[in-house]
Amino acid sequence: MADKQPIGIFDSGYGGLTVFRSIARLLPDYDFIYLGDNARAPYGNRSFNTIHQYTLEGVQILFDVGCPLVILACNTASAKALRTIQQRDLPNIDATKRVLGVIRPTAEVIGNFSGSKEIGVLGTRGTVQSGSYLMEINHFFPDVKVYQQACPLWVPLIENAEYDQPGADYFVKKYLDQVLAQSAKIDTLLLACTHYPLLKAKIEAYLPNHIRVVPQGDIVGASLVEYLNRHPEMAARLSKGGLQRFFTTSDDTMDFDHHASLFYGEPVLSEFIAIK
Repeated sequence: MADKQPIGIFDSGYGGLTVFRSIARLLPDYDFIYLGDNARAPYGNRSFNTIHQYTLEGVQILFDVGCPLVILACNTASAKALRTIQQRDLPNIDATKRVLGVIRPTAEVIGNFSGSKEIGVLGTRGTVQSGSYLMEINHFFPDVKVYQQACPLWVPLIENAEYDQPGADYFVKKYLDQVLAQSAKIDTLLLACTHYPLLKAKIEAYLPNHIRVVPQGDIVGASLVEYLNRHPEMAARLSKGGLQRFFTTSDDTMDFDHHASLFYGEPVLSEFIAIK
């Protein structure tokens, strides 16, 4: 794709494929390159500095293969690395390129889903500790109360293909009980980790009918469509051939392809790319 300018999608592993799936459905004519940093996943419990370094290296790979626009389809990377990349790194790399995340577009609309104006946010420890959702949602919906809950065992369950097994039920119920104990008025739960949509059926099974579970994929996809409409200069740089390529930093591409197909919803054939 040396002569192409595809949209880059970056994630620490597989979870970003749930966002990519929605984006590709909404923008089927565009070319995409997906990069999963599986060799160094998970990011959730790592420090700000480490996540920034890893995320910047992934973004640079996508820039190097021709992407002028990169979406961080990872809540942890968006929470801990995006602002530094946008404000400090991009001006030194290429001021014409752009990196966007998943937190802001979600925060811009999530308040509209709640009638009680009380929302629970389920995420990794890194996302919760960053406080990014508290700040962003308060900016757009100052009247909405936000309750956070870290769910550190959900990603391991999903990545080990245990998310639909009976053993996952205990940990699904455990974290749901903890977030709902914070307020009886919560009527909306945001899945603030791109892995969590695979647990959506189990999550809903332990909730009363009035509580809505909101994944991010369609929200982020719709936000990207709006972004390209607002920025025709970027849209004009992007190639349209309906092509998709998948890269992983893990040298076991067969294992990546197997897991990735569960997240993406169709077969995936990946290529190995080394971190420089």
